[in-house]
Amino acid sequence: MTGVTDLIRDRHGSRSVDLAYAAAESAAHSAGIDIRPLDSVVDLEAVRRLYERIWRTGENNPPVTADLLRAMAKAGSYVSGAFDGDELVGACFGFFSPPAREALHSHIAGVLARVQGRNIGFALKLHQRAWAMARGVGEVCWTYDPLIRRNAYFNITKLAADPDEYLSNFYGPMDDDINRSDDTDRVLVRWRLESPAAVAACAGRLRWADAAAARAAKAAVALDVSPAGGPVAGRAGTSTVLVGVPGDVETIREHDPGLAAQWRTALRDVLGDLLAEGARVRGFDRAGWYIVDRRESQ
Repeated sequence: MTGVTDLIRDRHGSRSVDLAYAAAESAAHSAGIDIRPLDSVVDLEAVRRLYERIWRTGENNPPVTADLLRAMAKAGSYVSGAFDGDELVGACFGFFSPPAREALHSHIAGVLARVQGRNIGFALKLHQRAWAMARGVGEVCWTYDPLIRRNAYFNITKLAADPDEYLSNFYGPMDDDINRSDDTDRVLVRWRLESPAAVAACAGRLRWADAAAARAAKAAVALDVSPAGGPVAGRAGTSTVLVGVPGDVETIREHDPGLAAQWRTALRDVLGDLLAEGARVRGFDRAGWYIVDRRESQ
């Protein structure tokens, strides 16, 4: 039977935790997978190999090692896998952060490309949410590449996580086929697990964002995509601004690294400065727009 298995309920009787488990179970069932915590050496070695395939790193440069995952699982951190039958097709792990284990940092989550589109990543995050809430955790944080549209949409629209900080070249050089030679700029998001937006998102009600409506309401375009596919800086003098990103930056990195670098610098200058000023990302339009409310409008 598909679903969520082996979750430990530390807070029996909490209705919010029960609802979180129910949402996680429903998401796993819809995706046609089983999700379970992992702690055996065999399973954790399978996670290492899975991540190598996803990030195309090779055996000499894995995103994480099985022995580190084993130590994390033993210490009580979160390590889980999504199984399609007997095959591991996705995995996620994170560790606690201060204060006093009230927050979890979700470090890596990945799903095989051939099963993307089945909402397996969504199911993994809902499993993580239920696991965390059962242990008294109220917030999960992670980083993502703000130039990748599908990741921005998933984090901001589908999960209702809130961008909090722009981190320039956060991980330094990463030797894999996803990041290539690009700087590893990231946005840190905070997923407040019991916020109304997160509860709604976990029930399947997306946090929609409409860039066309924002533009009609006089939002300025602070960063746009030129007809040739390059970044075009605009103005950010209005209370709400639109920040665009290219359609497929991963393909750009592969075929035109110089253009990818231009996009990295442009987004760092625009979105990075806005977040540093205290602006709030209201949402992300799937057409490739961050909708950002500046401090003056809050």
